[in-house]
Amino acid sequence: MHSKEIVALAIFALTYLLLSGRQLHILPLNRPAAALLGTVLMVGCGILTPEQAYRAVDYDTLVLLLGMSLISAYLYLAGFFEWTADWVLRVAKTPQRLLLYLTLSASVLSALLVNDTICLMLTPLVVTVVVRGRLPLLPYLLALAMSANIGSTCTLVGNPQNMIIGHLSKIPFTNFCLSLLPVSIAGLAVEFAILSFAFRKTLRTISIQLAEVPQHPLDRRLMAMTLGVLALVFAGFVAGFNLSWTALAGATLVMVIARRDTHAVLKLVDWNLLFFFAGLFVVVEGLNRTGLPEQIYHQLRGLFGSSTGRQAWNLAWFSVAGSNVFSNVPFVLVAGKWIPGFAHPELMWKVMALATTFAGNLTILGSVANIIVVESARQHIKISFWDYAKIGIPVTLLTTVIGVAILLLVG
Repeated sequence: MHSKEIVALAIFALTYLLLSGRQLHILPLNRPAAALLGTVLMVGCGILTPEQAYRAVDYDTLVLLLGMSLISAYLYLAGFFEWTADWVLRVAKTPQRLLLYLTLSASVLSALLVNDTICLMLTPLVVTVVVRGRLPLLPYLLALAMSANIGSTCTLVGNPQNMIIGHLSKIPFTNFCLSLLPVSIAGLAVEFAILSFAFRKTLRTISIQLAEVPQHPLDRRLMAMTLGVLALVFAGFVAGFNLSWTALAGATLVMVIARRDTHAVLKLVDWNLLFFFAGLFVVVEGLNRTGLPEQIYHQLRGLFGSSTGRQAWNLAWFSVAGSNVFSNVPFVLVAGKWIPGFAHPELMWKVMALATTFAGNLTILGSVANIIVVESARQHIKISFWDYAKIGIPVTLLTTVIGVAILLLVG
C-alpha cells in the first residue's frame, strides 16, 4: 500500500478503537467526538477534500432518522410510551405472559420507529414497573433489548442499518417488509422460547404484585394526531414515496398541528446519533478510497461461492462476524459496495439486513440498543458480558439460521 492508503487505514483503525474504547469505558471520548476526530483527520491528512467529505454523507439516511425521531418525540410528549408500557404490564396476569407481551410490544414499536429510540424511551418505564412488581429484571431487560433488535428487522425504518440498506438497494418498502416480516416473527418466537426456557424456574415461582406507578397524564389529542400522521407516513412508504422526505413531511405536519413548543420537541431528538452517523459516513468513505475493502472482497470472493444459497449463508455469517467486530452500521457502509457483485443482489441485501441486525443480539456491545438498556438499568442491576452472551449467543445463531432459510424460501 502507498503511504496515503496506510494513513487512511490508520485513521479508520484509530476511530474504531476510540469507539470501542468508549463502549468498554477505556477512553473518555464519546462516539460522536470519535467520529468527528476521524472526519477531521481524513480531511486534514489529505485523504479526502472538504467537497468529497460533504458528498460522502448520506443525507437521505440522516433526514429519515430525523423525521422518525421527531415523530417519536411527539409520541413521548403525548405519554404514548408510558401508556403502552403500563398497559402491557397491567394486563399481564403471570410473569410468563408479561414476558410475552413485552416481547411483542417492543418488537412492534421498534418496527414502526427506531429500535434505539424505543429502548431509550421504554427502559426506565419497564425498570420502574418490574421493580415495583417485585419481579426479576434480567429476563425482561433481555427481552426488551433483543425484541427491539429483532422487531426492527422487518422494516426499512426500524434501525439505522436498514435505513442505509434501503437507500443503497432501492428495494421498495412493501417488498422488503413482506420478505422480512416472517423472518422477524420466527426470530421473536425463537427468542421467547429461549428466554422462557432459560428463566423457567424463576418465572414459575414468582407472581406479579402490581403497584401504582406514577406517570405523566396521557394527552389523547396529541397521541391521536401523531398516530394518525404516522399512519399517513407509512401509507406513503407503502405507496413508494421517498422514505426520507415522507418521514420529514410527517414530522413537520405534526409540528404544525400539535401546537407544542418546538424547543421541547427538538431537545428530544438524538442529535448525537445524527452527528455520529454523519462523521461515520466520511470516515468510511476515506477507507473506501484506499481500495482496501474491494481488495478484501476480491480475496474472499471465492469463499462466498457462486450459487445463491451458498452466497446467502456465507454472507450471513460474514455479516454477523463483521457487525460484531466493526459494528453493524460501519459494516453495512463498507460491505454494501460488494452486493452488486453477487448472483442475486436483492436477496443479498435482505440477508445483510437480517444478519447485521440479528448480530446485535450476540453480546452487550452488539448494538446501541443493548447498551442503552444495560446502561439505563445499571442502578438496579449489573448485567455482565456473560449474563447477556449466554442468552444472546443461542438467540443469534438460531434466529440467523432460521431467518436465512426463510429468506431463501420466500426471496
